[in-house]
Amino acid sequence: MAIIRNEALHKQVAAAMRQAIAAGEWPPGTQLPTETDLAEKYGVSRPTVRLAVAALRSEGQLDVKQGRGTFVRTTVHGPANSLERTVTNRGGIYETPIDAWFRQAEEPAVYRIRTDAITAPLLEMEHDELMIGCDRLITDPTNDGRALHRLLMPMERIEDTQLAEHPGVTPAEAYATLAAAGHELAWHERVSARVPQPDERETLRLSEAAVLLVVHRITYDQTTGIPLLLEETRLGAETTGLTYNIEAAKPKRAARTTKTAR
Repeated sequence: MAIIRNEALHKQVAAAMRQAIAAGEWPPGTQLPTETDLAEKYGVSRPTVRLAVAALRSEGQLDVKQGRGTFVRTTVHGPANSLERTVTNRGGIYETPIDAWFRQAEEPAVYRIRTDAITAPLLEMEHDELMIGCDRLITDPTNDGRALHRLLMPMERIEDTQLAEHPGVTPAEAYATLAAAGHELAWHERVSARVPQPDERETLRLSEAAVLLVVHRITYDQTTGIPLLLEETRLGAETTGLTYNIEAAKPKRAARTTKTAR
């Protein structure tokens, strides 16, 4: 490797390694040579190689597997999966594209929780209001997609339904229960992103460079506008994208102003 003056040496090594990966010298899934071998290959010290590897790890190009070595990541070109965010009503039976994920899910963890600074505004409730939570790790049956799903049910809004006694349900089952109780349902979603916590990265099998998508879906009553349920889905942006159907909405009518007679 030709050394370029006035440029950090580890950046030059990282660029050379990046080029080697792009050229297919190390195909996806390949284990990299040892630090000693890489240092000899590029004519630099092992600490310099270590910094170069760290840079490529931060870009999502490499994965370090404890006790095994450093490997070229198999997915570095964006999400391979697409998750459609729709709800279908077939005669009172609700279906969503993510239903199949719940058939592969772990047993739900059901618990009591109270609204906080994040959930209270989304549910239009006061802080410290009682809810029932239901958490699951859900997985795509067709590939290695994984997501963390949380269903939050405010007690004051489900107390007259079966959800109060049997909260360990899927979202589609919860929708059907609320519709049977007389609610005309509609949904609103908000998507944000953040750096995953270490436990989230491990559970979802994300790289160190991964970004976590956080999707909040509010189920509300169309007649009253009151939020009934809150769902939180967390998944890696590098493995799964979100797809939405968009329909043209009629513009809202401007409120009429009443002129004051003089």
